[in-house]
Amino acid sequence: MKSPLLSLPGAVPAEGVDEGVAAHYGDLFREQRALADGTGFVDLSHRGVLTVTGADRLSWLHLLLTQHVSELPVGEATEALILSANGHIEHALYLVDDGTTVWAHVEPGTQGELLSYLESMKFFYRVETADRTADFAVVHLPAGSIAEAPEGVVVRETAYGRDLFLPRADLESYAERTGPAAGLLAYEALRVERHRPRVGFETDHRTIPHELGWIGTAVHLQKGCYRGQETVARVQNLGKPPRRLVFLHLDGSDVHLPAHGAEIRLADDGPDGRKIGFVTTSVRHHELGPIALALVKRNVPVDAPLLVGNTAAAQETVVEP
Repeated sequence: MKSPLLSLPGAVPAEGVDEGVAAHYGDLFREQRALADGTGFVDLSHRGVLTVTGADRLSWLHLLLTQHVSELPVGEATEALILSANGHIEHALYLVDDGTTVWAHVEPGTQGELLSYLESMKFFYRVETADRTADFAVVHLPAGSIAEAPEGVVVRETAYGRDLFLPRADLESYAERTGPAAGLLAYEALRVERHRPRVGFETDHRTIPHELGWIGTAVHLQKGCYRGQETVARVQNLGKPPRRLVFLHLDGSDVHLPAHGAEIRLADDGPDGRKIGFVTTSVRHHELGPIALALVKRNVPVDAPLLVGNTAAAQETVVEP
């Protein structure tokens, strides 16, 4: 869905999966600094919005999700995954319950597939699921923001800020009161700085939660059965994941950022060496310069200098080997 905020001065549309909102509004680093200082907002109205209502909503979701949500307190934010039967990540849901309804926002364009899966699992449970993307837009307020949420708007509050499920018809008027707007590139730069994975970026068809550090934050290890739990338990108790998420500081002399999927090699092996990983997200940070998240083989030494193409990279550990 194309956001009306693309009409704001300086707005440059995002591309790919994030099309429909602004990548930036003319000054990427100013927008990053504003978010880091707790001012402004981010238009995330391209994200999917789903709701689950009914008396059994929490107990039912508890059976399907990786997170413990059967007694989720009203207003408490959490995140959860849906896995394949083999334990591979399919969806990430960012949840809050308002007392009568569970609200979730998900990756752009994935809400239809996710809703179909949820509908297929209703059976005799007293639940109703709905795609509310056409009616509600997600707006992000950064941590430290003193901006107020309009009365009656559902808020999902985390350590990184607040996500508002704002009526889509109110998006323009809320932006006028709450500006300045920051684009998605600024939001993504802070996400990478905080080592936060994103489905479709840090994941591929075989990613398991352990590789991205989602154990504990999105996967609860002391709960009942769900699809893919056998893989989660086996890796947790008996082994190690084949890959691990790392944070990269990239050589700032290179004009271009590496693309998603750019191959990573050990610096000692040179640019023709064996591939040991790939870049998942790369950004320009207002303080750190060019940085990235990447997946590398678990046995790569944590202090090994790396090469992304011909660009030197130093790694920081996110997931322990």
